[in-house]
Amino acid sequence: MKIRIKENSWLAKLAAYKLNVKCCAIVIGTTIHLYNASKSEFITNTTWLRHEICHVNQWKKHGYIYFLFHYLWLSFLHGYWRNPYEMEARNAESDLTILNNIELN
Repeated sequence: MKIRIKENSWLAKLAAYKLNVKCCAIVIGTTIHLYNASKSEFITNTTWLRHEICHVNQWKKHGYIYFLFHYLWLSFLHGYWRNPYEMEARNAESDLTILNNIELN
């Protein structure tokens, strides 16, 4: 699967502001948007990379419209940390197989 990485993304900057964090990644479809982190820093942080690849897989599994609205609804109901999609992505951080067949651009 081909995954695009976009540095200095305004979407990721907005997410960083909302989450009150210094650097951030946000996934839209098969693109990982970064703020305040370079592509090389992101790729070498395999825990963070696996987390975001899990989100790419969630987008692909559920589709754009359903995933976007369901993710936002679950964040509203449970908060960011208890959102089931985030919990799944945190569990994927130790999944050594999640990076198989991934091509980063």
